Amino acid sequence: MYLILFLTTGLWGCSDDDKSSDAPVKLEAQTLKNVSYGADSEQKIDIYLPERINNNSTKVLFLVHGGGWSSGTKEDMTASVTIAKQLFPDHAFVNIGYRLATTASPAYPKQIDDIKSVISFIEKSGYSLSQNYAFLGVSAGAHLSMLYAYGFDPDHHVKAVCSIVGPTDFNDPAYAESPIAAALVPYLTSDITPDFLAEVSPISHVSATVAPTIQFMGNDDPLIPASQGPRLKMKLDSFDVSNELHIYNAGHGDFSLVDTQDIYAKLGVFFSAHF
Repeated sequence: MYLILFLTTGLWGCSDDDKSSDAPVKLEAQTLKNVSYGADSEQKIDIYLPERINNNSTKVLFLVHGGGWSSGTKEDMTASVTIAKQLFPDHAFVNIGYRLATTASPAYPKQIDDIKSVISFIEKSGYSLSQNYAFLGVSAGAHLSMLYAYGFDPDHHVKAVCSIVGPTDFNDPAYAESPIAAALVPYLTSDITPDFLAEVSPISHVSATVAPTIQFMGNDDPLIPASQGPRLKMKLDSFDVSNELHIYNAGHGDFSLVDTQDIYAKLGVFFSAHF
């Protein structure tokens, strides 16, 4: 929906092979589509490998689509992959498809389990990639990216997270005041209690060791209360975690062309500094 406008904008060689043991492996760039990482038909990823990869230096950016946990596909992030490849041509990219939620089969924990499975698959794949990771997620995908990075990455391989219009705290009173936003929560969890809502909220897992985070929000978002970004920023600041919050005159991802260019420029600088 809004992501079409948001993502359809563009921004913005190698020497002879070294014969030492530390030399990068010389390969042609590869795009591997619809690679299965599990038995479910929705458990598929697209993998983009750069021309020159090295297990000591080729970092991996994982992309996670939105859709209220119950809809959307990895193809929604294809244009974002294109822009990310322009920003970071030496990185590898993994565009994640995951099992969609229903009220009978909510997102948590199965979608976090899917991200774990993707990470394990990539680490065992033999693609000669490093374990330096970053996440870029949109909406529900941003929530999943932050939740995994903060709560399910004990070895701290995730070095940076980008949240685009992602929810951060489901115990925020603003959710109860927003029927549209509150209507999506049952797709995330069937246990609507404060303790469980805290468990599925990225903000609850913040500590001094979580990954640096950059957030992009709209100030008129009907799905994500305006308080969400500032609440997470305050928590990250309290632990002295490097982070940025940028708020635009926009709704749920319907950023202007100028704002979109600004978002990716800021993302490029932030990831370059931390990832």
